[in-house]
Amino acid sequence: MQIIKLNNGVEMPQLGFGVYQIPLDETEEAVYQAIKTGYRLLDTASVYGNEKETGEGIRRAIKEKLVTREELFITSKLFILQTPEEKATETIQYSLDVMGLEYLDLYLIHQPYGDIYGAWRALVKAQKNGKVRAIGISNFKSAKMIEFVGLNDVKPQINQIEINPWYQRMEDQQLHEKYDVQVEAWAPFAEGRHELFENPILSEIGLKYEKTIGQVVLRWLMQRGIVALAKSVRPERMAENINIFDFELSKEDIEKIAELDMKKSAFFDHDAPEQVEWFMQRMLETEK
Repeated sequence: MQIIKLNNGVEMPQLGFGVYQIPLDETEEAVYQAIKTGYRLLDTASVYGNEKETGEGIRRAIKEKLVTREELFITSKLFILQTPEEKATETIQYSLDVMGLEYLDLYLIHQPYGDIYGAWRALVKAQKNGKVRAIGISNFKSAKMIEFVGLNDVKPQINQIEINPWYQRMEDQQLHEKYDVQVEAWAPFAEGRHELFENPILSEIGLKYEKTIGQVVLRWLMQRGIVALAKSVRPERMAENINIFDFELSKEDIEKIAELDMKKSAFFDHDAPEQVEWFMQRMLETEK
């Protein structure tokens, strides 16, 4: 597994396993199987509702001596309602308690809404107190990331954003490198949108290396120096996704993938009024 060093010196695996949208009754087993397969970076969030089950899968793997806690890199995230400083402090502790952990390796502000500066003060304190090793943001556009870096004494170690063949974000990555904030990709397969898994260009590249389209996409991200999260509940697919370190895409391959860039989200724009309305409604539903 390749390792990425963050701006505070903490090291993390470059490829990880995400549990977004995995059903609660399947999460523990999925996390356990992911660790058994070789994943060490695990990603959840308070709003996913499966932190408890994620923790159960982790404890099971540790109990069976598949891994030690120190070998794992565990991430969770703070949702909009939890951004006020005091609430953020409580939520970080809740995440630790419900997952059965003494510390988290990475904690993120999940969305660029709410009292993000109050939340950041809570994250910085948690980091100083040893409850979190690395802290960061998620879904912040580059301009907001730059503002956030400029107005805080502690800069984010990570910005977790959407990156996939349809939304490649080359310029965004360059800006993050300029400000020494590591980019982490969610939805690297765009959840199969725009028929990603049938794309002829990606398929042709995969045939060249005897790899699947998913493996080609993840390898492309690895070569860009981006941390990526893959998800599956099937052990055979977990093993397939992690088996990407025995080949390297050529310059020609990368140029072909660059032609696929639509330069817009395969999902939504966080600045669009209708999307902000959706998040505000989700916030109210979560509060209930």
